This record gives sequence, C-alpha cells and structure tokens, in this order.
Amino acid sequence: MKVTILDTRPNEEEEIIIKCSFLDDDMLKLINYFKQGSRKLPASRDGKMFFLEPREVFYFESVEQKVFAYCRLEVYQVKNKLYELMEELPGRDFIRASKSTILNLNKIVSLAPAFGGRYEALLENHEKVIISRQYIGTLKEKLGI
Repeated sequence: MKVTILDTRPNEEEEIIIKCSFLDDDMLKLINYFKQGSRKLPASRDGKMFFLEPREVFYFESVEQKVFAYCRLEVYQVKNKLYELMEELPGRDFIRASKSTILNLNKIVSLAPAFGGRYEALLENHEKVIISRQYIGTLKEKLGI
C-alpha cells in the first residue's frame, strides 16, 4: 500500500482520497473511522456518565450480561455488546481475546504461553488477560509474529 501526504494551501479543506480495487472490511472500518473522527465511547461509573477514548481502554470484558471497560485505574460499564464494540473499535488496535474479552494490542507488555495452547498477556497496568487458542492466530497476524 502506498501512502502519500500532501500539505494543503492556506484555507484549503483537508481531503482523503482512497484508491483501491475493492473495499474489504478493513478498508470500510478505516473509512468509518475517518468519517466519525475520534469517536469516544459512552460509559458509566458510580452513577456518572463518562466518555472514553478507545486508546485509554486496556480491555473490555463481558460479565453476567454486562460489558466493562478496564482502563489504567478505573473500570467503567459500557452499554455496547462485545460484537458491537468490535465493529466500532479501530481494527488494528483491538482483537477478540476470548468469547468474553476484547484486548487492546497497544497495552500488551509481554506474551507468555499458558496451559492448553492459550497465551497470557501482561498489560501495562500489570493485569493479565488470557487469550484463547482460537484467537491466537489473529493475535500473531496482527502483531506480525
């Protein structure tokens, strides 16, 4: 893929032009990302509403029909289902780690093999997240390993 960046003239509108032979899912997500801008996720904690930057979230976890966003120090509840989050989140940064977890790849410090073909990810906030063996292939592909 070739990327070209040109400076704009004063008062000239910024523009993104995409040339491709077909629109795959990754390309559509990228287009939606640029159309929506930096979309914040509505979340709640202690009866208050917050708006989270996706890059601040270490992982999302579904527990008893509720979805939680785990950040560095705080945990928030989000209304979205995990499958909805996977459609909205930046595709290169987040992967499904298990049926109940979505993981931010940018927050991984290290990976270690775990029992049964699974992996354990140590995150920047010192939490550990298990990656199910069915998602290891996607993890390796996204990390280029």
